[in-house]
Amino acid sequence: MAARLAFDQLGRGPCIALVLVALSFIGAVHADWDFAVISHRAEALYGPLGEGRERIDAWQNLLATRRQSSELEQLNLVNRFFNRQLHYREDSELWHQPDYWATPVESLIKGAGDCEDYAIAKYFSLRRLGVPSEKLLITYVKALGLNRAHMVLTYYATPASEPLVLDSLVDVIAPASQRPDLLPVYAFNGEGLWLPGDSGNTRMGDSKRLSRWQDVLQKMRAEGFPPEPER
Repeated sequence: MAARLAFDQLGRGPCIALVLVALSFIGAVHADWDFAVISHRAEALYGPLGEGRERIDAWQNLLATRRQSSELEQLNLVNRFFNRQLHYREDSELWHQPDYWATPVESLIKGAGDCEDYAIAKYFSLRRLGVPSEKLLITYVKALGLNRAHMVLTYYATPASEPLVLDSLVDVIAPASQRPDLLPVYAFNGEGLWLPGDSGNTRMGDSKRLSRWQDVLQKMRAEGFPPEPER
């Protein structure tokens, strides 16, 4: 929920200071993820993994066994997995920074994260399972009941479909029309940055310009994840 992402290089105001995990990195769907290397590098980067090793192993098992599941099954499995593996904590408490975007490995080591960390982890997981990037958008919303910024992952079965909402706050995946408590502000994926609208999403820029997203990609490469194609 601490979605105070900064559109640093886009000249947007602090309110759009949120996220952009635009996944041009997500092609590793087609490249091997060597979890032995990833765990070794994570330990070198972050220190002893402790209980995080079990969470990373559980993530590896999920990704290895669910490649043949339907997309809807994958959505539910991934949503529940991270909602249960991670506990919500503010960046200021967890990372001692006002806004920090963690990689999935960092979040699993901590066993905690804030809303963008859940959305990033779910996005990478579904891309690894083979869900095309054009079906997934990380969406910045205002959570009206909480009166604060929030981030969720949205899934579009087709470009014209009503999106399904994967939320760190609830395990049930519901159509956007059943989430009147969420007011969409903007969204992003590997292809760009988008403004939601009644007639569809309108592209408004290139997510590669987002420095926080570039930081996530750089950290993931350091952790042993291979670079990937944009789709």
